[in-house]
Amino acid sequence: MSRAGEGVKTEQLTLPDELVLTLLNEESGYFRQVPGWSLNCAVVGSVLAELSLSARIDTDMESLILLDKTPTGDPCLDPILKTIAAEPVQRNARYWIERLAPRAEAIIDMTLDRLVNLNILQHHDGDFWSLAQTAWRVGFHAGSEVGTAVEFVKTRISKAIFSNEIPDPRDIIIICLIDTCDVLRYIFELDEESEERVEQVTKMDLIGRSIADAVRQNIAKPLFPKSALSKAIPVVPLRRMLRNEHVRSGNIPALFAHLREEYGPVFEIRPPFSENMIVLVGPETNHWVHRHGRTYLRSRDYMEDFEKLYGGVGLLPGLDGADHFRYRKSLQPGYSRKRLEEQLGPALSYTRETMATWEVGQKYPAVQLSRLLVNSAMSPLFVSVESQDIIEDLCIYKSRALQTHVSRTLPKFMLKTPGMRRRKKLINKITDRVLSVHTPAQRAGCPQDFADDLLSMHAADRQFLPESNMSFALSAALLASMYMGDQVSFILYSMLAQPEFHQKIRAEADALFANGDPDPDMITAESIDVTRRFIMECMRLYPIVPMSIRNVMNAVTVEGYELPLGSRILIGTTATHYMSDIFPDPFTFDIDRYSNPRKEHLGSGYAPYGLGTHTCLGSRWTELHMALNALLVAHHFELEIAPKNYELKINPFASMSPNKKLKFAVAATRHELPV
Repeated sequence: MSRAGEGVKTEQLTLPDELVLTLLNEESGYFRQVPGWSLNCAVVGSVLAELSLSARIDTDMESLILLDKTPTGDPCLDPILKTIAAEPVQRNARYWIERLAPRAEAIIDMTLDRLVNLNILQHHDGDFWSLAQTAWRVGFHAGSEVGTAVEFVKTRISKAIFSNEIPDPRDIIIICLIDTCDVLRYIFELDEESEERVEQVTKMDLIGRSIADAVRQNIAKPLFPKSALSKAIPVVPLRRMLRNEHVRSGNIPALFAHLREEYGPVFEIRPPFSENMIVLVGPETNHWVHRHGRTYLRSRDYMEDFEKLYGGVGLLPGLDGADHFRYRKSLQPGYSRKRLEEQLGPALSYTRETMATWEVGQKYPAVQLSRLLVNSAMSPLFVSVESQDIIEDLCIYKSRALQTHVSRTLPKFMLKTPGMRRRKKLINKITDRVLSVHTPAQRAGCPQDFADDLLSMHAADRQFLPESNMSFALSAALLASMYMGDQVSFILYSMLAQPEFHQKIRAEADALFANGDPDPDMITAESIDVTRRFIMECMRLYPIVPMSIRNVMNAVTVEGYELPLGSRILIGTTATHYMSDIFPDPFTFDIDRYSNPRKEHLGSGYAPYGLGTHTCLGSRWTELHMALNALLVAHHFELEIAPKNYELKINPFASMSPNKKLKFAVAATRHELPV
């Protein structure tokens, strides 16, 4: 199949391309679940088959024969061809499939990148994929047309299965591959006759038969006995944890990084008055969670009680699988950087309105000031209402709800105090405010906001987003002020504590606002380079959500340790931020980590926004908004840390934030706020 477009070079899809496209499940945003060994065999088999079709190798019943070792120019094919050419003894196809199976993941990664570059697939945050909105028009007979790349492949497979025509060699191979993966029955409705036809087709190709033999052989005789793979998970004594210096400072990522040095990437903690947890820490476990966690872990179990507090079921944080992908995809525009850029002027004005209440000579609690600063723009931009009068109470309620029903660091009765009951009523109050201003007449001519997105989702599918879920959904954007505000408090503290960086950020801010408010295209990586890297380093040292919790829904072995079915897993995603092999001298504040040639943040070691399918949906929006807050403060005010001898202590629950002793004192006004 070729990609034909005006002014675009025609590209032929390879068998690895076609295999990946066939396995794509657009409803879930990922790929049909295939047992690892079967998938690895199929992927390597697709490479060998493509080499066979390009006349580089040939096969018979006894051996795989090298015909031509000239590279093809394809990065998926050539390393395999080179390995075969270097083998002094002639082997059969099944030998090569089994030997090369460990390379399958790298081949899949390259294939996905290629399909994205060809505009066939679109990659979404959280490692989701969908078909790109591109005009693919192809024909397998002269003058014929079908639609997308996936439709093209499936049409060929359908013709081969449901007709008596002799299939093309490429079609025989792709049927062998997906039959090996056991997903044909999920793509087509196969009756007894068509199943017999599939069996006939899969016997027509030697490589396809070799793939099936390799899989069957492995099922009959596992490569490694399970008992040999599983190791006893070490248990961290409670006293060792409590005596750790990072527990006293509240630095959870540093604590987990330290424990990993002694106990390895998988260990168990047994907190008092709470269930035991298995902890995963390190770059290897981060990579595993990001790529494979969705198959074995789910968030629904630990979020179930929390959802009930808000009167909902199936809220975004507790969704998994296809529903989670659909929800994220629907809300993605509302959390995009573009949405904020389109309302940059109002965003700056709303933020300055709150800054105008600051009085020179006054001291303000750092966390409260930062949350109000963030919410001043988030509330009107996301839901078109004012909520400064109740946002702090909403944040306090959510924090207590997370501590009692998610992290379980407090007993549940702590959510039933008179103060908490009063705060819970504010959830309906904010919902009523939002709904009262989102009538058709009042929204006419207004820019689309997040509440509009949610109400449209509700109208389109009232079962998917029922009315019972609307209170949480509408308040969730405001509650993000808690997380982002806490991150801004760390940013402002770090800026004030380091005058050399403060001066550089102030210089960027003064240049940006020298001639009034900037246009969105003026806020570039170059124009706010120091500010951008400074914030990245703050998020490395002080990630507000340092870990995530999941439950094991399918038992699995990770780094040699078995995670039993039903066990609760704590993923220390940001422990890598304090590992010296990833971030040298990790306790040193160093913004040059994010510049060439170091680029230490690339990969799964830098994870302030989480990993896997639950990666923060609004990361791009957040990056810009936090930068605007820091730049506006640096431009308009002279703040100081109070007390002056304050040493940073972290409150780790429900998310990380500076403790209550930290305050910001307004020392002077640098540039007057616009009227």
